[in-house]
Amino acid sequence: MKYIVSFSGGKDSTAMLLLMIEKNMVIDKIINVDTTKEYPEMYDHIEKVKKYIYPLKIITVKIDFDYWFGEHVKTRGKNKGKVGYGWCDFKNRWCTALKHEAISKTMKSQNYNPRERGVGKSNNVDIVEYHGIAFDEIKRTKIKDRRNIKYPLVEWNMTEKEALKYCYSKGFDWDGLYEITPRVSCYVCPMQRIGMLRYLYNQRPKLWAEMIKMDKKSFRKYRPDYSLKELETKFNKENNIK
Repeated sequence: MKYIVSFSGGKDSTAMLLLMIEKNMVIDKIINVDTTKEYPEMYDHIEKVKKYIYPLKIITVKIDFDYWFGEHVKTRGKNKGKVGYGWCDFKNRWCTALKHEAISKTMKSQNYNPRERGVGKSNNVDIVEYHGIAFDEIKRTKIKDRRNIKYPLVEWNMTEKEALKYCYSKGFDWDGLYEITPRVSCYVCPMQRIGMLRYLYNQRPKLWAEMIKMDKKSFRKYRPDYSLKELETKFNKENNIK
């Protein structure tokens, strides 16, 4: 039996990891997937966690986001011949699929096989994956999955608010990022709230410029209700800029 922690670096997975260590729970591997599109504060946070939990180590796996976004040529399906997957949406969450694939490949490289538990081969071992989902998002734990996934925060009845408060108590504050947004995901995500996109446009011009650069490579509109240019027009109007 091997125990694997899936560590995104957000408040829930951070609280889960730190509490698991406090409770002396067995941890064999801690895996973090880097989309390369995270907030700078997130990278600083992960480095801080690495120092805090030493000698435990975090395995960081990078995915080639830019390649899949704007360079990969599809060879089959209705979009055959199109270049790149473009912006994600609720129906095309290819970035999430890449994260899952990266974790599975990493476990297999460690001679762990999460999808063939106990099946004949000597390098197969039983896997328990720990995911940081808070008690108030318990519905996310009901999705059927062949993997053996545990949700410690749900078992401990810990809500998102309590998870963040716990992280703060341990000195982890993401440099105030959670004071701006309840979701610290990759900054290019089209599914984030308009308020966060407004913040990016007004306060983080370098990150916004990167999104504009990426937009030129996407065959798909940024989101159904707004393109990035339309968002710029909206935010300029709010700022009384003609």
